Amino acid sequence: MRRIDEIIIHCSATPEGRDVSANTIRKWHKAKGWSDIGYHYIIRLNGEVEQGRPVERAGAHCSGRNRNSIGVCYIGGVAKDGKTPKDTRTEAQKASLKELVGKLQTLYHISSSSIHGHYHYAAKACPCFNVEQFIEEEHL
Repeated sequence: MRRIDEIIIHCSATPEGRDVSANTIRKWHKAKGWSDIGYHYIIRLNGEVEQGRPVERAGAHCSGRNRNSIGVCYIGGVAKDGKTPKDTRTEAQKASLKELVGKLQTLYHISSSSIHGHYHYAAKACPCFNVEQFIEEEHL
């Protein structure tokens, strides 16, 4: 098993209210020539958590950080116009994100200081919400 010491949170950059599955994202990523979906977990609009790439395999979600991280992606992240960054998380997604991150922290002994948004490592708004505030508010 690979060493895991970080969680990186992403959004799918899909318009608000448009639900897509892990299999759809897998097809997008494979069309780019990738071996599989880049994220380890996908959180659908209804809060359902879908398995993406197996956790045993390094992800393809954050350049330079994939080797020892888990990539979690919620569906959404942009306004209905399809381009304006926006926190589109549903209440169900927020609850599932909190639960999933908490479980991953416990399972892999990951501290709150090792939970990051994609924006920490790339010039992007992703995941389009303040991860530090999320950690503080949810007591992660």
